[in-house]
Amino acid sequence: VQVVESGGGSVQSGGSLRLSCVASGYTYSSSYCMGWFRQAPGKEREGVATIDSDSTITYADSVKGRFTISQDNAKNTLYLQMNDLKPEDTATYYCGAGRRVAYTSGSYYCGSYAMDYWGKGTLVTVSS
Repeated sequence: VQVVESGGGSVQSGGSLRLSCVASGYTYSSSYCMGWFRQAPGKEREGVATIDSDSTITYADSVKGRFTISQDNAKNTLYLQMNDLKPEDTATYYCGAGRRVAYTSGSYYCGSYAMDYWGKGTLVTVSS
């Protein structure tokens, strides 16, 4: 499986970018899980948005209402539409693909630890 992100760049505060992630060879099974994560300089990687095989979507509180995750399974492509960008959104954005983990409660985990494959990242820089 090869995961490749694209679409990063430099924008001013309030601007928009659309990130794309192509996961070649990845199988969209009944328990797939994909997501966008980011890492700013000097900080740990954090989850931005995830989507699973039930189309359950989660967003980090910091991006709710501004970012939208979507997918085109026919193209094996995951997207992240980012609007109203802020300087604190500056980071390298990574795409991950894996399998969601079932909890005994019946719910599922689809976070960084569920990802089996990672891209090399695409840099997003937002200036004020």
